[in-house]
Amino acid sequence: MKKKLDLKEKNPEELMKMLKEKREELRGVRFSAAGARAKDGSVFAKTRRDVARVLTELGNRAKKA
Repeated sequence: MKKKLDLKEKNPEELMKMLKEKREELRGVRFSAAGARAKDGSVFAKTRRDVARVLTELGNRAKKA
């Protein structure tokens, strides 16, 4: 089972890198799902949630600054 993302300890550069990686992963999942059935149907939703978590943390930090 995947460990929960601990975003509060990461600096903004790491968060931006993670966001880029998650968006690429999401893109790959989307295109692979278009061609054939995915092994894990929930991976799309999980990746979208991870992207949203990173964006939320970045937004909260921007409000505080």
